[in-house]
Amino acid sequence: MDFAFISKYVCHFKMKKMKAVFCRQYGGPEVLEIKDIPRVTPDENEVIIRNHAASITTADTFLRKGEPKFGRLFLGWSKPKQPMVGTGFAGVIEEVGSKVSAFKAGDKVYGETVFGFGANAEYVRAHVEKSIIRKLPEQMSFEQAACMCDGVLTSYNFLKDLGKLSKGQHVLINGASGALGTAGIQIAKCLGAHVTAVCSGKNEAWIREIGADHVIDYHQEDFTMSNDSYDLVYDSIGKSTYSKTKRLLKKGGAYLSPVLSLPLLITMIGTSIASSKKARFEATGLKNISVLHQFLEHLELWVIEGKLQVVMDKTYPIEDIVEAHRYVDSGRKKGNLTIQF
Repeated sequence: MDFAFISKYVCHFKMKKMKAVFCRQYGGPEVLEIKDIPRVTPDENEVIIRNHAASITTADTFLRKGEPKFGRLFLGWSKPKQPMVGTGFAGVIEEVGSKVSAFKAGDKVYGETVFGFGANAEYVRAHVEKSIIRKLPEQMSFEQAACMCDGVLTSYNFLKDLGKLSKGQHVLINGASGALGTAGIQIAKCLGAHVTAVCSGKNEAWIREIGADHVIDYHQEDFTMSNDSYDLVYDSIGKSTYSKTKRLLKKGGAYLSPVLSLPLLITMIGTSIASSKKARFEATGLKNISVLHQFLEHLELWVIEGKLQVVMDKTYPIEDIVEAHRYVDSGRKKGNLTIQF
């Protein structure tokens, strides 16, 4: 028996497998499973990325739990329609489809599969027109880049595009120590705004270091009772409401939250008709891909200039995906979280 041939065949077979994270039912972190599945191959307009890091976000945990429940109308009512999870990735292109000219094997890239999911895997298949794929700036690690399309891109959209934040204006950021909050502070400063950050007092020192002008310790003070006024209240964690923060808003001001709920949706409709102070939400991922690329160009420039950094907390191996989700659920995450492969 030719054992050398058998060994070579087995090794080749293993090379055609990859680890990927699946969520086949809604629930706690324990519903997540790691499976060995056949490696993906590219269609003509796709690339295959050997993944080095993938983001683990609060949005990922909402999808795992099937929250908010009306979102299941699109994601699957009783269980996820798309069981392979994750959207943010960063790695090296290994294969390109026959019609792909913008990228080649060996390119370091980062991006997001948007609603294609499947980024919590050793290899990611991404469509060059339907996904976000960008060359990796030298100033960013794979871990940082994997998180660019979550907190950083979302906060840019909410503050710059949706909120029209400009030089000299005042913004309050609730949830300032999270992925969206840390990005929001820095983006607001790049735009020339004055920033009040709401977070735990133990995080005050480093929150000031990344740009906050004033910090409110939510353990000591209810920011909604403040006598200060703001052009924007950016509730990055969706823990407050328009009704509680309305008194803080200047005329023409807005309450912004990336965490959609039915009450927020109703309030948005009401304030669009009958109030100078608005409640606003927008699904960043639903914007045109070309617009998101423009946003990322601006953000990359700030990274290159040293004005913006992607704040990192922890990195877990893929085998600890359940523990990573538990950590996000704990509410103790500071900045961004990734898994490695």
